[in-house]
Parts: sequence; C-alpha cells; structure tokens
Amino acid sequence: MEQEKKEEIGGIKGALKEAFGFLCYLVLVLLLTFLVVEFVGQRTVVSGSSMEATLTDGDNLIVDKLSYRFKEPERFDIVVFEYQKEENTFYIKRVIGLPGETVQIAEDGTIYINGKELEESYGREVIKDGGIATELIQLKEDEYFVLGDNRNCSRDSRDHEVGPVKKSWMLGKACLRIYPLTFFE
Repeated sequence: MEQEKKEEIGGIKGALKEAFGFLCYLVLVLLLTFLVVEFVGQRTVVSGSSMEATLTDGDNLIVDKLSYRFKEPERFDIVVFEYQKEENTFYIKRVIGLPGETVQIAEDGTIYINGKELEESYGREVIKDGGIATELIQLKEDEYFVLGDNRNCSRDSRDHEVGPVKKSWMLGKACLRIYPLTFFE
C-alpha cells in the first residue's frame, strides 16, 4: 500500500515536472515570436493600388525591421512608414529623395534630384500632379521623399499631409513578398 502511494506521488511529480517544462517551452516560443515580430521582421498586407505594378492589393510582404537600425535607407528601397495624421495607419512607398537632397517635379512629370533628372523605371506613367514638389523641396538631414509606383493614384510625399518622411517613422524595408512568393530587386 505504501509502495503504491510512493508511485502515485512520483507520478504526480513527474506530470507536474512535464507540465512545467511544457509551460517554460511555450513561454520561450512566445517570447521569441514577440522579439522577432517587434525587432526583426513583420508580415504586412498591401492595401490599395498605389504601388502597382510592383505590388498589388492583397500582396503579403515581410518587412525587414532590423536593417535600418544599422544602415540608412537607399534610393529606390520600398519602405513601410507610419502615416502621422492617423494612428495605426501605415503606407508603403518607394524612396526617391535622400536626406540633404533637393527634389522637384516639373510640369511635364520629370523628377529632378539636385537639379538632375532622375533615371528610374518604377513609375507606371507620367506624373500629372507634382503636388508640393512642383516647388523645390530641400530635404532635411533626417527626411526622405517617397512616391508610389502608380504615381497618379498614390498619396505620397507630394501630398502636403504626408510630405517628406522621417527615418524615425519608418517601420522597415519591404524585402520579400510571401504571396505570391518573389524577392524585390
């Protein structure tokens, strides 16, 4: 009888030890998931047509949140940033102008960076409205000028409510489309 009680207590201790081990494992997985999502990468879904033909409505992306902690965004990077006029609203656009540069969009839709025509092939069509960039814009040392690839259907740095984007507003760089699966150039 006493032997049975010892075996029963040993079985309970073993089950508790196993449950505690599983709980520790679960907490560790949740902590690692949180750290990855918060600091390394995050899934996001494109909403709208402002980045067509590169990205389309419903595309699922991975945003690299780590790179810009160690290096600066580069021209033509696709970035996700927080829209400052509405909480929890994020835009995805392409970096065109870098800190310290001047940006201007001529009446014919040509983009000028520091007075030189920008050579790029991302815009789907000729820009019809240069917005605030019809006047020369001098970017500050922490500002970027961003445009959607679908230039005439995009709310971007040309809009006075968006304007130049500060690096601190950037969530990260779009680096991988997981649906449909492709890497960005």
